[in-house]
Amino acid sequence: MLNRLEMLRIFVAAAEARNFKEAAARLGISPQAVTRAVQDLEAAQGELLFHRNTRGVQITTYGEHLAAQARDSVQRIDALFQPGTEAARSEQPEGLVRLTAPVALGRRLMVPVLNRIGQQYPRLRFDMQLSDTHADVVDGRIDIGVRYGAMHDSRYIARKVASPPFLTVGTSALIAQYGKPKTIEQLHDLPTTSLRDLSTGKAWPWYFAGGQHISPVNPRFLSSDSEAEFDAILAGLGFGQLPGFMAEAPIAEGRLVPVLQKQQPDAWDIYVYRPQRGPVPARIRLVYDQLVAWLSGK
Repeated sequence: MLNRLEMLRIFVAAAEARNFKEAAARLGISPQAVTRAVQDLEAAQGELLFHRNTRGVQITTYGEHLAAQARDSVQRIDALFQPGTEAARSEQPEGLVRLTAPVALGRRLMVPVLNRIGQQYPRLRFDMQLSDTHADVVDGRIDIGVRYGAMHDSRYIARKVASPPFLTVGTSALIAQYGKPKTIEQLHDLPTTSLRDLSTGKAWPWYFAGGQHISPVNPRFLSSDSEAEFDAILAGLGFGQLPGFMAEAPIAEGRLVPVLQKQQPDAWDIYVYRPQRGPVPARIRLVYDQLVAWLSGK
């Protein structure tokens, strides 16, 4: 049997990796050695740490709690064997942080913040999943998420950081050709763009004041990628509805013109959130707090 410290080190690597093979590659050992270490630790703990099936492995809730405790413990013990560096290392969180966000929000708002954090803390690593379908951060082993829209899940600790508006827009050339829509219903007779909801296969609805919403009939451009829809709107293929963090700059530059402003819906909130699960490692708390501070403009 491996000594307890090495067993915990291998387990932490397995908890952070997507599978045992990836953990083995990081540690320079065989996948069989990772499997044996996990099995020995499960026997010592008397608890299952990973669910196994034909598709791979998935860490258990108990395993997540143990990994959070073991990670910090292993790092502190390793620091004891590096004289003169303990204080410096304690100020330099390290390890992997898994994040998720909608595509455009992640690219435009989160990536610049993560770049700044990464420059300041070079021992941090980021695994960022961008999707316009809401990810289950608990089941997906995500550490931090950013979401556009309401948060009602008690499994999460969430902080509201911004409230950008939804804006209906078109190019000047498009308006010159078709005119500005005067009512919401007129959008059905105009070229429009839409974003496909990957969970249903249907187009996301457009939202307006008073709780009104429509799904434009036969959009001229339909995509599952919010950035592709944005490019189509800028190209003048159709009117579209965009969050403020995408629309405000091209409006200020004169590339887009807002329409139906009296029917503009209430602003949607942006939240930074993380699961409520046991102790929070220093690297997760750091990135979470920095994202909250940067995105809220503090």
